[in-house]
Parts: sequence; structure tokens; C-alpha cells
Amino acid sequence: MYLTTTILFVIMVATFVICSMKLKSPEISMAITGVVGALVGFFMIDGMDFPVRILVEGLFINLDLAISFICASIFVNMYSYSGAMTAVTRKLVGTFNNKWILLTFMAIFMLIPGALTGAGSISVFVMGGLVATVVRYMGVSEKKTAAFVFIFAILSAACPPINLWTMIITAQCNMPYVGFTWLLGVPIAIVGVFTIIFLGWGSKRAPKEQILSELPEAPEKMNIIRILIPLVVVIGLILLTLYDAFKVPVIGLPLTFLIGTVAVVICNPVKRTFKEYFKVINDTMEQVFPLVATVLSVGVLQESMTQIGVKGLIGVTFITMPMILIFIFVLFFAAFAQGSLSYGSAIIIGAPLVFMYNTMGFDTTIACAALSLMFPIGDCLPPSRITGRLTCETVGYKGSYMSFLKQVAIPCLVLGAIALVMFIHPAWFKFLK
Repeated sequence: MYLTTTILFVIMVATFVICSMKLKSPEISMAITGVVGALVGFFMIDGMDFPVRILVEGLFINLDLAISFICASIFVNMYSYSGAMTAVTRKLVGTFNNKWILLTFMAIFMLIPGALTGAGSISVFVMGGLVATVVRYMGVSEKKTAAFVFIFAILSAACPPINLWTMIITAQCNMPYVGFTWLLGVPIAIVGVFTIIFLGWGSKRAPKEQILSELPEAPEKMNIIRILIPLVVVIGLILLTLYDAFKVPVIGLPLTFLIGTVAVVICNPVKRTFKEYFKVINDTMEQVFPLVATVLSVGVLQESMTQIGVKGLIGVTFITMPMILIFIFVLFFAAFAQGSLSYGSAIIIGAPLVFMYNTMGFDTTIACAALSLMFPIGDCLPPSRITGRLTCETVGYKGSYMSFLKQVAIPCLVLGAIALVMFIHPAWFKFLK
């Protein structure tokens, strides 16, 4: 059986490599790999069910995550469409002359969309262009501007309340999705402060009038109440379900974001037609389709690998290595697995490592959080390069991709170092639970 599983693993790796080279799409490559693995396994493994059931079940494994993803993206785009973010940006630029304060606010703006959707690419879509414009006027070079947008995009993906890697791992390990707020938030804050100083050091901001002339105009009647109400509705509902669960019904994240979207529409000072709002929703669906496809194709690959034993083979092989080798290679393996399999990386090595920590008596919540900080680093690595590629396109970076990787390397290493310390010494971080 071990030989059969190894053969199936080699076939699936070869399929994925060939598809990635020919199709240039990690989503389609993962789906085809899952289909090939299920079909070959059906003929090689006695008693295995026909692959159709495996593939259908795989599509539904992460369907709840995909729906949360879509609803959150609709809320974020509707909020941006209302002009709220533009109004806040113009107000900040007009109020503060300090470069560091403005860079900090731009970092926070980048964190919000990804934190609410679980995808750093959404932060790039929604805020990348606007933030890049302001950061450039702080005197930051083009290469550092691209790095600024990328680093805070991946930090936003890891930022609570929605961290898809953590959600996938906890779902696989039957763990509650609780206790991650400070475990994820504090390291992200540390890396964020370091990134702002590292990329902003030595730059000189442009005059306020020049910056304001380049920014889009905000709606006239947009005020602080209209800006805050949608955010208060969403954050309030999330906090109520977390901290007062016995009195507040659990409505789920998709409905929470839809309620927030209704609040955005009500608070929008510019009355829009249904057709205009429908166009925003339609554009959002096109925008998030690749990411939704990634989540669903990951489910197909996951179910196929589970049924034919490849998932267990990889997990067992990795976790049976000497601990010193696991500690040495986990950061690199996690990052490159993310670059190849996207959210599938949480399934391939995330869940087995958390199970291993559980058997050793270590704190699995901290281990899960540490891994969830490692995976986003791989969003700039091939073959997918999802967030890295999108960042360069959005900010208009014309340099080579290798020069971009060199610029983001140090902040990524700082993030990886903190995550690795959390993974090796989880007891040191119990005070954050």
C-alpha cells in the first residue's frame, strides 16, 4: 500500500508540474491534479469509490469559506464605492504633515480589506492603487512602494478576524476557531511597524497640495457618521457573536457582511440606482473568481489526496522527520507549499503538524497561529505568485520581479522569524491567548 501511495503521489506531482507549466493557472492545475489522482487511484486501489463522489464532495469542503469570501468582498467593494475610504484618505492627508503618521494610516487601510475577507489580494484590489499613490508622495521609491503594498497585503490576509489558513486547519483538526486574535494580531503589528520604518526611512514627503490634487474627490455629504456606521455594524456583530454568544444568535460571517452591505447602501450620501450597485457586485464576482476557484479547487485536491492516501503520506513523512529538521525546514516548506498550492498548503502540512503538536502535548492554537503567519510569505513565490504578481500590476511596478522579491525579502524574513519562534517555543506566547 505504501508503494501504491508513493506512485500516486509521484503521478500527482508530475501532473501538477506539467499543468502549471502549460496552463499557468494554479487553480486549474490543482483541480486537474485532483481528478487525475482520483481516476488513477480508482484503478489502483481496491474498493475505492468512483471518483465522481470524491470530486463533488471536494467542491463542497470549502464552500462555506468561499461564500464568506464573496460576501466580505462585496461589502468591502461597496464600502469603497461609497467614497468612504477616499474621504478618510483626503482628510488624513489634509490634516497630518507627518510622514510616519500617514504611512501608518495607509498600512491600516491596507489591513482592513484583507482582515475582513481573508485574502490579501482583495486589499490590493480595493486599496492598492490609492495607498500606492499616497506612499509615493511620501518620497518612497517605486520598488519600496510595491513592497509596502505587498507586505501589508499578506499581513492583512493573516490578520484576524478572518484567516483562511487558520480556518482550514481548525476545520481539519476539529478545533474551535477561537483564541487567535492576539496570537495573530501582535506579531502582525510588530512586523507592520518594522516594515513602515524599513521602507519609509530616508524618504521625504511631497507638498500636501500636490497629494490632494492627485487623489479622487470624495462625495460632498460624506461625514464621519456615514463612514463609521457600516464598520461598527460589521465589527459589532462579529464581536457580539464571539463574546456574547449565549444571548446573540450565530448568524455567520456571510450574513454579517451582507447586513454591513445594506448599511453601506443606506449610509451612501450619493443615491445610486440598482443597476449601479449590481455592476459593483458583478465586478466583485469577476474580481474574486480566481480566489474562489482556488478555494474550491483546493477542496477537490484535498478530497482526492485524502481518499487515495497521498495526504497522509506527505503528512506522516514530514512529521516523522527529526524535530530539528522540522524546525529547520518548516518555514521554507510552508512558504513554497503556499506558492504552489495556495490555501492547499494548510491542508498538506498545516493539519498534520497541528495533530503532531497535539500528541506531544503542545499548545495547538499557538502552533496553528504560527503556521498561519508562515504561509502568506509564499504569496510572492512561483508558480502562483498571486499577491506578488497582482501587486506589481496594480501599483505599476516596471522593474524585474526578482528585484521586487529582493525588496520584500527582509520584512518577510522578520515575519518568518517571529512565526518560527512561536512554532518552536509555543509556551512563550501563551499570554497572548
